[in-house]
Parts: sequence; C-alpha cells; structure tokens
Amino acid sequence: MLAARLHKLGEPMSVDTVDVPTPRATDVLVRVKACGIVPNMANVINNWPTWYPHQPLPELPAIFGLDPAGVVEAVGEAVLNTKPGDRVYVSPLRSCGSCQVCRGGELSRCRYFTLNGYFSTSRNGQRIFDLYPYGGFCEYMTAPQHSIVNIPDNMTFEQAGKLGYIGTSYRALKYAVAGPGQVALIDGITGTLGVASTLLALASGVSRILGTGRNEELLKRVKELAPDRIEVMRLGEGSTGAWAKSRTGGEGADFVISALGAKAPVETMLDSMQGVRRGGRVVNVGGVADRLPVDVKWLMDEQVHLIGSNWFSTAQGQEVADMVATGALDLSYLITKPFPLSKVNEAISGRATDLDGGFSNYVVLP
Repeated sequence: MLAARLHKLGEPMSVDTVDVPTPRATDVLVRVKACGIVPNMANVINNWPTWYPHQPLPELPAIFGLDPAGVVEAVGEAVLNTKPGDRVYVSPLRSCGSCQVCRGGELSRCRYFTLNGYFSTSRNGQRIFDLYPYGGFCEYMTAPQHSIVNIPDNMTFEQAGKLGYIGTSYRALKYAVAGPGQVALIDGITGTLGVASTLLALASGVSRILGTGRNEELLKRVKELAPDRIEVMRLGEGSTGAWAKSRTGGEGADFVISALGAKAPVETMLDSMQGVRRGGRVVNVGGVADRLPVDVKWLMDEQVHLIGSNWFSTAQGQEVADMVATGALDLSYLITKPFPLSKVNEAISGRATDLDGGFSNYVVLP
C-alpha cells in the first residue's frame, strides 16, 4: 500500500510503498477513505521538540495522520461487534489497556496516553507507537476494536475526518455540564474547537453563547449560525470578563470554554475566567502559551471549577456521530478542502495558514 511517511523533522513527507498490516485478534483493519488534518500538524512535524519536549513523537520514519475515517476491511478473530463493510471513524487515543484507569474506561488518564499518528504524552509512548504504527496518511491501518466509532450514512468520510476536534469540544462541554437555559462564554470561538463547541452547545440547548475572537469576518460567520442566541466581541476591544458580566446582568456565564490556541497569550484566558459566575466552570481545551498564574483564593471564594480537558472517549465520539444521525448536529458548516495522498505536504502547510478558521476542513484522501 501507499503511505506518507515523515523521515526527518522539518522535511516534507514522502509517499512510500509499505506492507498492508495484518490485524491482531482484537484489532480491525480499516481502508482509509479520508484523514483530517488538524491545524497543529505543521507545528508537530516541524517544531514539536522545541514546543513540548515531554511529549515525544514516534521514531522516524513514521506514518502520521490523526483523524482517519473509512471502511472496515477485515477484523481479528476476537472482534465481535465490528464487521467488514462498516463505515467508521478511528479514534487515535491509545493506552496500555490494563492499568486501573484503563480498566475503568478512562483511557485518557493512562500514563501511556498516546494519540496515534500524532504524539504521545508518555516517555514510554514508543511502546504504543510500536504496537500501532499506522496513522491515517495511508491506505490501510490497524486499530484496536475499542477505538471504533460507527458513523451514519448522512456523515461523509470527509466530515468524519473532523470528529477528533468535534469530539474534543464535546467532552469539554460535558465537563462544563452544559445544558438548557445556560449562558456559555467561548473564548476563541472562531477556531476549530470554538466553532465545534458553539454548534454542540446549541444542540445541547444552551440558551445564549457569548464568543470572542480576533477575526471580524469569522466572528460574523459564527454569529450567523444562530443570530438570536450568539453574541460576539472582538478580542482587544475591551475586557472579555467585564463584557460577559455586562451581558448577564452582572452574574457571569455559567461556564467558560477556553478554546484558544497553544500560542495564545495567557492574559487572554485570565481575562475570560473573570467572566464566569459564582460556582461556574472554566474548561481549558486549547492550551495557552505560558503557565497560568491563578488566584486560588478567588477560586475558593467564588467556588469556581478550573478543569483541563484532553480528547474524548470512544463512547463520546459515538454520541456525536449519533447526534449527526438524528440531525441534532449539522456538519454542513464545514468547508471541505480535499487533497490526494500525493499532495499531503501541501495540505498540511495549507491548513496551517487557512483563513476559514474553524469552518475549514482539510482532508487527505488516500
């Protein structure tokens, strides 16, 4: 089969011929139809050791590709519920599978937490990469059966290639306990996580959404998703926290989703945190550039919950797919920009500089 492999950091991937993998007893073999490109992929393959030396990449050459979707080609002898022909998204979350948190279904809490086709959070992550060396930039890949999300017929493979970031936003809203009658403040509403959080919050019955961003055109496009329920403010035009309080009669938002990018100044998140109501929740799902100097007495006095959220469970991914199946979540907002596998380098560099923000959907079609 053909696979795009990175041989050296900072250099283009090459399309190589490699063997088609054979699924083990509890694995599935997926023919990849589309693989989404996350905005951060260019940083990962060019600058990652400088940014996050404690989160290692796989040994090179390696097949990257975080968000694959396709059709099940074959299954191992111990796979019971997944069958050839199934349309699926493959969650890249990998863990040891046998520690206490894994046995409890909390795979993202495992010390071996690794995102297949991307990076690991463990110094021993190479052991996971050795077991599952195939990311989504190839024609076939193996994956553990517990990573499979069945996608409905009304979800295209290209749309499914966005499930990683949509699912990540969904988990953040779960942590925020988002629901009907609430007011949300989404900091970084125009980005990939921000737009997804907005659509999911609307689908969850959140009454009002206050959103901030830097690009006026993208802010207008976000507001058009639900003009009667979304209000926006451009960052730099005043205090986010003060604005949120002013729009809620001084109470503040029920929760804040901090969906800023990894290069965003920490002061921006500190400001948005001040827009949450007493007893509210602040969920960081995007990361910021520096350490967060938190006034813990303020947290205590206001009983504010500060929560970090990373990825999502396969069950939560299935819930998102089921929301699409019923029409509760409409993915038609995505502007799909497809590339053949031979153009993978152009796709990665293009995604890093794209002007459509969270509406953009770059995918490689092996």
